[in-house]
Parts: sequence; C-alpha cells; structure tokens
Amino acid sequence: MQKKNYKGRCEKLSVSKSKDVCHIYNDIQKSYLLKLQDDPNIKEIKCNVLMLGLELGEFTSDFQCVTTDNNLIVRECISRDAIAKPMTAKRLDASREYWFRHGITDWGIVTNEK
Repeated sequence: MQKKNYKGRCEKLSVSKSKDVCHIYNDIQKSYLLKLQDDPNIKEIKCNVLMLGLELGEFTSDFQCVTTDNNLIVRECISRDAIAKPMTAKRLDASREYWFRHGITDWGIVTNEK
C-alpha cells in the first residue's frame, strides 16, 4: 500500500498478465509480482490500484488480480517489521474495509520471510 504519487525508489517491470507497466516499490512487491505472473490461476494483474474516497487520503493497493474463474483478489505487500506499527495497521484495515465495501472478500497481506 503506497501513498498516491509516492516519490521513493521505483522499478518498472512489464509482465504479460498486466496491460500496463508495473511500478514496483520494494523487493516484496517484485517477488510477489513474479509469483503472480507464474501462477496459472491468475489471469490478469493490476498494480497500484487507486482506492478512491479513502478517509486516510489517497493510497493505492499493491495488487488487484483477476483469477481464471473471474474472481477478484487484492494483496497488500508489507514488511514483517512494519506490520506492528500503528499507522501501518490503520492503513491495512482501511484497505481491507475499502475492498470489502466494493465486493472483494479475497483480500490478503503478503510479507517477507523472517
């Protein structure tokens, strides 16, 4: 989950399951994008999907994917060290609630191994 117009480190990757170039902001996102690309159950990948009308401000979700059975899933990539931080937890809760209000119940967090 990134603030809209984030100005930090950014790597641009093209993958066949995404119509746009994916802007990747950390190693967790990069690893997960490549995993999604190789997953036969994933049909389409969208990166950095803007959550309109979020009370916290303008943020994007890391990945919104369409599965082969046309279900939508959303994944937020976050460092395991940052999960316990109050602001991170608040942002993740806001993302989960946002997507649930929009009918997406398959929402999850992706972390690094440690």
